[in-house]
Order: sequence, then structure tokens, then C-alpha cells
Amino acid sequence: MHHTLVPSDRVEHACVFGLDGTKLGTIERLMLDKVSGTVAYAVIKTGGLLATHHHYPVRWDALRFDPRSQGYQTDVTLEDLREGPCEIDDDTFDWGDRSRPHPHYWTV
Repeated sequence: MHHTLVPSDRVEHACVFGLDGTKLGTIERLMLDKVSGTVAYAVIKTGGLLATHHHYPVRWDALRFDPRSQGYQTDVTLEDLREGPCEIDDDTFDWGDRSRPHPHYWTV
């Protein structure tokens, strides 16, 4: 049976691909709005097995599920991600703070 609901643990660690099919990273976590109950954005983790991981916010509505790859596709490029805020492994970053000024923070 085809349905549109998915449990959050199946979204976490799903691959994210750019329009050209390049893997950008994986979904590390979803940030939920406590009042509306909707997904505000996903935190995308990039980096390889031996590389430092970077974590970037991407608006949830910028991601589309692609049944062929069983992952998410976006128009966002790795360069777009790098222009926005980032958390590197072991950084403390308040993912709920939307006051951080950056032109691409909530528009990527």
C-alpha cells in the first residue's frame, strides 16, 4: 500500500542528493516546530568516513523524496550549504535559534 507518512527514524540517515545526482550528505536530524507540529528544517550531515563532518540546516520544503533513490533530492548545492551556518563535529550550536543573521540561513 502506498502512503505518504514516514516515521522519523527512517528519515534520519536518508541520503540527500543534488539535482545532478551527487550525494550531498545524509539527514542527521529533523527540527520540529513545537507549536505547529510541522518539520521546520532538516540538518544535513556532510563529510566522509575519515573527514570531519559538517552539519547544515536545509528548509524541509527544499527537500523532495525521490522513490528511485529512496533518498531526498534538493536544488541546494554543496556551495550553497557552505555559505550558510554550519556546525562541525563537537561544536555546540543551538539549532533552535533562528536569530543568527545570514542571507541563506533560512532561504537555502
